[in-house]
Amino acid sequence: MRILVTGGAGFIGSEFVRQIVLRKYKIIVLDSLTYAGDISRIKEVLNDISFYNADIRDENSVKSIFKKERPNIVVHWAAESHVDRSILNSTPFLDTNIIGTKVLLEMSKTYKIERFINISTDEVYGELGKDGKFDETSPLNPNSPYSVSKAASDMLGRAYYRTYGLPVITVRPSNNYGPWQYPEKLIPVVILKALNNEKVPVYARGENVREWLYVSDCADAVIKIMENGIDGEIYNVGSGEEKKNIDVVKEILRILNITDDIIEFVKDRPGHDFRYSLNSKKIKKQIGWQKNVNFSTGIRKTVNWYLENIRWVKEKVKHLKKYWGKVYGR
Repeated sequence: MRILVTGGAGFIGSEFVRQIVLRKYKIIVLDSLTYAGDISRIKEVLNDISFYNADIRDENSVKSIFKKERPNIVVHWAAESHVDRSILNSTPFLDTNIIGTKVLLEMSKTYKIERFINISTDEVYGELGKDGKFDETSPLNPNSPYSVSKAASDMLGRAYYRTYGLPVITVRPSNNYGPWQYPEKLIPVVILKALNNEKVPVYARGENVREWLYVSDCADAVIKIMENGIDGEIYNVGSGEEKKNIDVVKEILRILNITDDIIEFVKDRPGHDFRYSLNSKKIKKQIGWQKNVNFSTGIRKTVNWYLENIRWVKEKVKHLKKYWGKVYGR
């Protein structure tokens, strides 16, 4: 069985690759190695995979890979994924997440792919108040350019299943965290700022709530869906552990033994969704998936990984200072 993994040098995609190579599959990784991609994430398994530096929007490149490798399954992780960047410039998100997905779906139809796993996000549902959860039948109501682009990608997959009979499965995970995450997202930003004795920026008062899923659990869920899911179905993948952003920040500082006075509340980002929460009973009942890492364990493992790999992180930070100034007002 030959599996084409898009975005396999990204944060979550690389975790999927590192896990899936342990099984009896032929793995082909396609990644354009943008600012957020890094082949060092999969360096340990490079001898076990075929790697292509290519852009999913480039129809000719994608076609040549399909023609040569003849994959049976596509697992589509590749995406522009950072909400703050989508607010500054939505064009790369629309191009990659919509057009890129369309190219992959079209090639998958042409080459008669046996299964297409389309990775979406809980953000396509929009926001919740203090109560309730999204299930797989909840209407989509995306509020940021990023989530709009992912909702479009999500719906394209659904359309190719309904119209062309392409065997697409849609996966909507909650917020991922863990090792190797590019330091533009909340958790690595907090770790780095705190280690540098800089103010830790928190939007508004940090009351926004997210459901935090450790990256290895997300990859494990997608492997199980790939192997045992039902074509045409949607699966929410959440941990059931909701945390206010401010509580996540304070937990990281506690692990680092740094006082809370380093926190700096900054102007909220436009259209900031208040809360996401997923009902993940379906994947548990149909496929038997359960999370393995709770938040208290996962956040400590994450902090320790960044401490042990600080050289990798500092190399990334060199290119982030100007960007941080744009989004955090400095």
